[in-house]
Amino acid sequence: MTRAGVERVQGVYALVDDDPRWPNDPRAQLAGALAGGATTIQLRFKQSGDGALLAFAREAVERTRAAGALLFVNDRFDLALLAGADGVHLGQEDLAPEQVPADARARLLIGLSTHTLEQVRESRMRPVDYVAFGPIFGTRSKDSAYAPRGLALLREAVALAGRPLVAIGGIGAGEAAAVGAAGAAALAVISAIAGAEDPAEATRYLRSRFLAPPPER
Repeated sequence: MTRAGVERVQGVYALVDDDPRWPNDPRAQLAGALAGGATTIQLRFKQSGDGALLAFAREAVERTRAAGALLFVNDRFDLALLAGADGVHLGQEDLAPEQVPADARARLLIGLSTHTLEQVRESRMRPVDYVAFGPIFGTRSKDSAYAPRGLALLREAVALAGRPLVAIGGIGAGEAAAVGAAGAAALAVISAIAGAEDPAEATRYLRSRFLAPPPER
C-alpha cells in the first residue's frame, strides 16, 4: 500500500552532494534546486561528519518545508529522525529496510536503490515506499558496479516496481524527456545541478524537459 507523501516523489529529485569537486557547495545546490522546482532533495554527504550533516539537515528541513518539497537523508535513519526529515534513502549495502525500527518506520518514508530487475521485483515485498533504479546511463558522479541499464530496462523496471520509481545515473537535460517517457516518476541528478553554472536554471530546464510530452511518431 502506498503511504501518504510518497506521491510527491516526482519530477526532479536532487541529490545535494558535499564533494568539494563541485563548483556549487551544498547550500548553493539546495537553494538552486528548490528555486528551480525540485520536489525532492536527498542529502548525500560522504565527506562530512555526523554533526555537520545533522546541522545541515535541520537547516534543509526548514527550507524544503517552505518550498513544499520532501527531504531524505542518505543511509542514516537516525540522523533523518533527529533532523525531522521526511525519509531515509538506503542502498543495497546499507542497513536493510526491514531493520529500520518500527517507530522510525512510522515517521519516515523509505527509499531503496535497485540496479537489477530482480532487485526491483524483490522490493515489492519489502517495507519501502519508492525505489531508485540505475545507473540508466554512464555516470562519473558516483561509483557503480553495474553497467548502464538503458531505457528499455528502465521501462521494465517501472512496470515491475508497483510504486514510484526514480531513475538515476548519467541523466542530464538531453536525456530527461526520454526518461520521463519511459514512465519514471522522477529523475535523480547530482552533477546536472551541483556542476551547473546556474543551479536554479539547470533545475528548471531539467524539470521542463522531463515533463515534456514525447514526440509524435
